[in-house]
Amino acid sequence: MTRDEHKDFLLKIFEDLYEIENPGLDDDLRELHGFDSIDAIELLGEIEILLNFELTQEEKKSAMEIRTTNQILDYIESISRAQEC
Repeated sequence: MTRDEHKDFLLKIFEDLYEIENPGLDDDLRELHGFDSIDAIELLGEIEILLNFELTQEEKKSAMEIRTTNQILDYIESISRAQEC
């Protein structure tokens, strides 16, 4: 999948699960939208579905400091590349 396809997936998840409509790519999701650690854990589950594999504990742990949609997209691309190797 392309970055734009990943972005579309994320925006749909934000709208459907968290009632966050069209967040800016660099919006601090925690500050501006109340996105908390429970939301982050749920989102990781959605990312596992998107990528079609289970994330390791280390991969999940590294995601907990992510705050923006762009950072989530970077994370997805990074994890995808690591799995391809």
